[in-house]
Amino acid sequence: MTAPLSWASRIAPSHTMPLRAKITNPAWVSGTRKYATPTADLLKAQQTDEPDDVVFTNNYGVRSIELNRPKKLNSLNGSMARKIIPRLQEWAKSDMAGVVIIKGSGRAFCAGGDVAELAKWNREGPQGQQRSSDYFGLEYKLDHLIATYTKPYVAFMDGITMGGGVGLSIHAPFRIATENTLFAMPETTIGFFPDVGASFFLPRMEGALGTYLALTSEQLKGVDAFYHGIATHFIHSSTLQQLESRLAELQFPDYMTLEDRFKIINATIEEFSTGLPAEGPHISGELRKTIDSVFHNEQASIKTIIASLEDVHANGSEELKSWAKKTIDTIETRSPISVAVTLQQMRIGRQWSIAQTFQREYDIAAHFMAHPDFVEGVTARLIERKKERPNWQPNKLEDVKRRDVDAFFAGAENGEKLPLISEADYKEYPHAWIGLPKESEILREAAGKKAEDVVATLLEKYEGKQGVREKVAEVLERYKS
Repeated sequence: MTAPLSWASRIAPSHTMPLRAKITNPAWVSGTRKYATPTADLLKAQQTDEPDDVVFTNNYGVRSIELNRPKKLNSLNGSMARKIIPRLQEWAKSDMAGVVIIKGSGRAFCAGGDVAELAKWNREGPQGQQRSSDYFGLEYKLDHLIATYTKPYVAFMDGITMGGGVGLSIHAPFRIATENTLFAMPETTIGFFPDVGASFFLPRMEGALGTYLALTSEQLKGVDAFYHGIATHFIHSSTLQQLESRLAELQFPDYMTLEDRFKIINATIEEFSTGLPAEGPHISGELRKTIDSVFHNEQASIKTIIASLEDVHANGSEELKSWAKKTIDTIETRSPISVAVTLQQMRIGRQWSIAQTFQREYDIAAHFMAHPDFVEGVTARLIERKKERPNWQPNKLEDVKRRDVDAFFAGAENGEKLPLISEADYKEYPHAWIGLPKESEILREAAGKKAEDVVATLLEKYEGKQGVREKVAEVLERYKS
């Protein structure tokens, strides 16, 4: 592969330039369903947006987005989304913008959406609930724009990456985990559902991991996010600044395809891979096989999942008994309607395209804004920080009716869909090859071969990528019996 030339060889040296986002009023800020033009609340919000909650920087070929609300763990609000969208649109058209990087200030990448503000709006009744729904519409438009972006987009998932922060990173072709990464989708904890495109990426995770993470809000720390495909690369946080500088030097000729650009960026990131802190993921072996067995059945209800966990608790090893008890307790403390909706979401989301995902999730989110569990969960868990179980409605899993769950998936009465910024669509991530090999690929290669031959074949195919050897070993060991 020919090494890319440096931007510095063509452009006079310049210092890194911070940019102020221009807040405009284009079509993408229009109302999503009831309003043909922006609501009065939305226009007012634009006028009072924080000026520096996002910092944009030019550095040769890199355009960076830094989420800048460190005291709030960079929680995403409408002000930030309204700045990021037009900047991404501008860079998509710029020949000078080679790579887009998104990162967070402080100890979080982005801990989620600013749901406390939404709960406050929801207490105002239907108008406030519509305002909250408009926020989700705006957020999902941004997430879909990222998922279909036409320039290389790199997410530094350094620190807390949850909820809305997942939406800003998980659909990117390049997702970098560090020793500080803390990934989770904790929505059932607050009476909501895993959104921001979780309907697309969680069901596509290997085995039943996606369903397990969705129902339990289990966290993946550091290198585990890499092994399980949440991240495409793992590097130490101390090298992120050097990586950003290296990416700024890359030059891509106009004729170069996006895939060829991806190959160069992939190789560049790999230059900073200096070893993995663990030889495999924490969720592996018997635990992983049990998760797949308990949560993978497409016909399983919450009742049958709980029954399977109780069987593991009665008959499993001491380690699995402890895990099963913890998992049962966790699910039973969550919002029952959230758990039931989430399970249904995991069952059918696998059939949705990326555009359908955000359109369907908007409908589900709007329904949750009118449901009491969202305000109850956010208030109890995030505002008042109560330790006792919130007063969910209904309060028990067995009290959730099928018709109540179906109502979340019914869509808008008039059949309208969330208008997206990009018209691009797909059924599978077009950049899936950038991460580690999938289990299915490893098992195909393993047919009739020795383990060392499988490793050699895949290392050659993935150009020596860090983590290939370790993942192959874990998969083959798990499927050995």
